Amino acid sequence: MPLTEPHDDNLPQEEQVVAVPAAGDGPTDDPVPGTGPADQVQPEPEPSLPEPVRQRIVSLTAAVLPGLPADEVPVPLRRVAKFAPNRRARLGAPVIAAQLAADPLFRQRVTARVLADVGDLGAAVVDGTAPAAADPVEVAALAYLARPRGWRELIDASGAAVRAEADTAVVAELVRQAEQRATRAEHDRAVARVEADKLRDELARVREELGQLREEARQLARTLRESQSRERRASGLLATERGRAARAAADADAELRRARARLAEAEAAAGVARSSAKEARSVDDARLWLLLETIGQAALGLRRELALDPVDKLPADFVADSFSDSPAATATAAAARAQDTDDPARLDQLLALPRAHLVVDGYNVTKRGFGEMSLEQQRKRLVTGLGGIAAQTGDEVTVVFDGAERVHGLPPTPRGVRVLFSRKGETADELIRRLVRAEPPGRPVVVVSSDREVADGVRRHGAYPLGADSLLRRLSRS
Repeated sequence: MPLTEPHDDNLPQEEQVVAVPAAGDGPTDDPVPGTGPADQVQPEPEPSLPEPVRQRIVSLTAAVLPGLPADEVPVPLRRVAKFAPNRRARLGAPVIAAQLAADPLFRQRVTARVLADVGDLGAAVVDGTAPAAADPVEVAALAYLARPRGWRELIDASGAAVRAEADTAVVAELVRQAEQRATRAEHDRAVARVEADKLRDELARVREELGQLREEARQLARTLRESQSRERRASGLLATERGRAARAAADADAELRRARARLAEAEAAAGVARSSAKEARSVDDARLWLLLETIGQAALGLRRELALDPVDKLPADFVADSFSDSPAATATAAAARAQDTDDPARLDQLLALPRAHLVVDGYNVTKRGFGEMSLEQQRKRLVTGLGGIAAQTGDEVTVVFDGAERVHGLPPTPRGVRVLFSRKGETADELIRRLVRAEPPGRPVVVVSSDREVADGVRRHGAYPLGADSLLRRLSRS
């Protein structure tokens, strides 16, 4: 391609340089006075340069341009010479290329400095030879500037070498892509073999389970037949027992008549017994008072003997401190607690139970009641409201939020309210279930959450699950 390039209209206005030949610079088509048409030599056209060669020529010229005296720099390039090194070759490329093509004297001055910088390679190019190991792009750029004999052939050879390198790079890329496809195909085959082995193992397992199910079906059929036989025998026994029951009813009627006679006799004796009952009741009251006093004294003695001090931590505090797993409550303890109810009025009844523990699923309540607020405002409003409930009822209150780390923005925790955040890898639902399992059997634990999974989980451990609306209505009344 030609060395010159069109003017770039996309450059900033202050960085665009217009190639305007200086007076007296470059060849001119006007005949020289005193010469005839035969003496005029037509200039040879500029060769078509490969893009790497053109860029290298511009780069070499831009590097030596600041070193030329100011009067040797063409007027269009004087502004380019003041550019920064990284901008000089990029922004001034069109003007540099135009001056090199149009001004032989400028090109000779640039060539002299470039040849002095490159050393032996420049001397070899000027002699018309180039080392075999030399970069063909560098050789072509030096040949264009120095223009020794055969310089066009050197440029053509450079173009062929550049095209050959490009073709080689394309072939290498195609080979690399083919190798990658082959590697992926081999990997896919290996994965398919592994999957096939897994499917075969799964098929064998399913067949084995099918055999077991068939054996179980045969056993169930045999059991069904035995049950039907027992049912027939039971029907026969039932008919026999009905006959016996009829005879027993007749005997009962006769016994009833005899009992009524004895009842009349007993009522007569009851009048006599009433008079002595008052005396017996006073004796029984004295005995009952003495029994209760004995039990109380025994309880005080047992406390002194066991040396039990008042506790300063509740079960939920241990979960909050260590988040360690607590043993699950037994099935008997779970059955002893109350069952689920969706009645909002139940919250006040449950909080009135002695030593009740209220556990709240924080974000489940706040997002249902005032989700338009920010999370910080939601937490603040809920914790403040729970502080009022704790102050009114005197119950233990724990609110649980999702969060691997304690978040900022919480107000000071009110008295009687415990605020917990689930740690990394654990949800608030799991922490709530652990709090319920940590409580002793028989203590009333109320869990407020509209999450069905949470409600079902705590119900199995004997807690009282209530919906979030019951707590929101309770807070609205406070």
